[in-house]
Amino acid sequence: MRVLLIAAAGMSSRFERSLGRPCLKCLYYERSFSESLLSRMLRLGGDFDRCILVGGWRFPELREAVERHFPDRLDRIVMVENREYARYGTGWSLFLGLRKALELGAQEVVLAEGDLFVDRESFERAARSGRDVITSSREPVLARSSVAFYYDMQGKIHYLYDPEHRALEISGPFLGIFSSGQVWKFASPRRLRQVWDGMSPSDWQGTNLVFAERYFQGLAPEEYENISFEAWVNCNTVQDFRRGQKLCLL
Repeated sequence: MRVLLIAAAGMSSRFERSLGRPCLKCLYYERSFSESLLSRMLRLGGDFDRCILVGGWRFPELREAVERHFPDRLDRIVMVENREYARYGTGWSLFLGLRKALELGAQEVVLAEGDLFVDRESFERAARSGRDVITSSREPVLARSSVAFYYDMQGKIHYLYDPEHRALEISGPFLGIFSSGQVWKFASPRRLRQVWDGMSPSDWQGTNLVFAERYFQGLAPEEYENISFEAWVNCNTVQDFRRGQKLCLL
């Protein structure tokens, strides 16, 4: 079973400030619901056996939108509520989503953040690959907006993110640094379960980068693909949303 796991539980504070009113970011549109981040991501996930959508803030609104706009796909969309969205980080959404994926017997899982515009061709390359996949974007690495990763001198991957959006710190020499595309493919059910079993409860209470880093640190760089998105926008603000609309028409 192929599963697309979409994490969309956050409170969208920066997006709301830029818009000037409360709004569930993944449902925002300006002319048609088809413009929304949720609609675009679910269209990208059309070839998956299941799509697990993890929501949190304003969860009833998210569920109602799915039922109204995707009535013909409700048998393939599995909704999971993260009641701890305000207490824990994105790691808890990943915990809940992966738990459901493992219950369903997933053989491969693609994890995608729910606030991304990405081009279809690059996404499909990642989703259809027979290997484990990390993704990168061509955006500059900036502490105020980036999730980044770098390779240390042994070729191990390390992820960087500052929740305060102030500064990123690397503690030693490195071989290369990239802006993360925030989409991952976990293609080995054995390794998925192995890393899952090695996580403590506190490991899930930060970002989803803890799991991703542990999964890929056990692999040599040549054992997985790094696919770079041709077009990629992380929608932190409404201005980002409009930029994504121009770059990533599907």
